[in-house]
Amino acid sequence: MEKVEKMTKTSVAPSSDSSDNKLVGYLQAVRKDWRLYVLLLPMVLWFLLWMYKPMAGLLIAFKNYQPNLGVMGSDWVGFTNFEALISGPFSLQFWRAFRSTFLISLYGLIFGFPVPIILALFFSEMGNKVYRNVAQTFTYLPHFLSEVTITGLVLTLFYKGEVVTGVLANLVYQLNLVPEGTRLFQSAAYFRPLFIMTGIWKESGYSSIVYFAAIMGISPVLYEAVKVSGGNKLQEIRYVTIPGMAPTLIIMIILRIGQMLSIGYERIILLYNENTYATADVLSSFVYRIGLLESGNTALGASAGMFNALIGFALVMGANFITRQVSETSLW
Repeated sequence: MEKVEKMTKTSVAPSSDSSDNKLVGYLQAVRKDWRLYVLLLPMVLWFLLWMYKPMAGLLIAFKNYQPNLGVMGSDWVGFTNFEALISGPFSLQFWRAFRSTFLISLYGLIFGFPVPIILALFFSEMGNKVYRNVAQTFTYLPHFLSEVTITGLVLTLFYKGEVVTGVLANLVYQLNLVPEGTRLFQSAAYFRPLFIMTGIWKESGYSSIVYFAAIMGISPVLYEAVKVSGGNKLQEIRYVTIPGMAPTLIIMIILRIGQMLSIGYERIILLYNENTYATADVLSSFVYRIGLLESGNTALGASAGMFNALIGFALVMGANFITRQVSETSLW
């Protein structure tokens, strides 16, 4: 028995000592780099106040929320709100919005994701720095304009009426892309292409900054090696630039996939109307309309938003798992 007690004491002591040593090491690291932790503190507080604290509002999705009773005072109804969305009276509108959200994001990913990469390649090949800076400034500018301004410009360019004649509307009529006299933003068939093109125009220049920085980080020695081997410009892009950008491309596409169901409602609400609900209504505009405007059902809107967030989380997890299996780069 004495031997057993001695053995247990000796086996327990190192573990406690190691935990104490780790704690001391952490405290010493914090004391050594306390300035960095002070700089980090505002960001931590921001996340706590604006990201984690509002999570208590997720309880609304499981309650028959009454504003006069508050979140805690409202009756608990379980998954009743989710049932109303998925298979209840609001299922038709919900699944229509879900489908529109997915299709707009998918088309945006297919047609919009390569555009910033191509812009970054063009910028990296410009020898004149002044011309490159001017071109980059003009492509970045739409990102800093408000959604109201962007929407006004787009409507002016594509609207053709008795008083206002849109330049781009005339162009698509002359090219026979659409029938003459078609009101583009009044037609459900043309809403998605116009919305996607507007998003590409607004964000592609600003999004190219990340890829341009990745290209600038590639060693010039690699390009010289391709030139010495007799390679041309396309071979430099294929064998040096694209592989050098691969980690950045993988991370950005994972993040983009995670945002596939997170289309902002601002531009949608400014552009859509009753004629385009079939293709324009997305989850964010559905939540806004159901939760605040038409029915004022806050709990139903919270349920739709929570459903959207869970699907987005699953997409990020799945995309990260796949990339981790096929490459050495992933978010975690």
